[in-house]
Amino acid sequence: QVQMVESGGGLVQAGGSLRLSCAASGRAFSIHAMAWFRQSPGKEREFVAGISGEATFYADSVKGRFTISRDYDKSTLSLQMTNLKPEDTAVYYCAARYTGGRDTQFPNYNFWGQGTQVTVSA
Repeated sequence: QVQMVESGGGLVQAGGSLRLSCAASGRAFSIHAMAWFRQSPGKEREFVAGISGEATFYADSVKGRFTISRDYDKSTLSLQMTNLKPEDTAVYYCAARYTGGRDTQFPNYNFWGQGTQVTVSA
């Protein structure tokens, strides 16, 4: 099993930046792919960014603004968000799975954090 805890959410004005972190514990050494998803009220959980090995991949809506990174030594996943927009407002979740691949579908991830709220004001 893998346990994950997110941190770093908050309130920011449009155009601002935030950095989210996700600490993994348990069998974190067996994780091959990790990702960030987000969910707004009344909407489905959507893919934001992922990392599998050295490969990173992003949703079109955040490409060029968000950067995902992973520290294998510290078992942490980060999401640097810049030029934030009001439509980025959501609860952000980190996710992990034992198999690799550029998967953007949330049912294919086995382990989830509890989520952290990001609110971007206009």
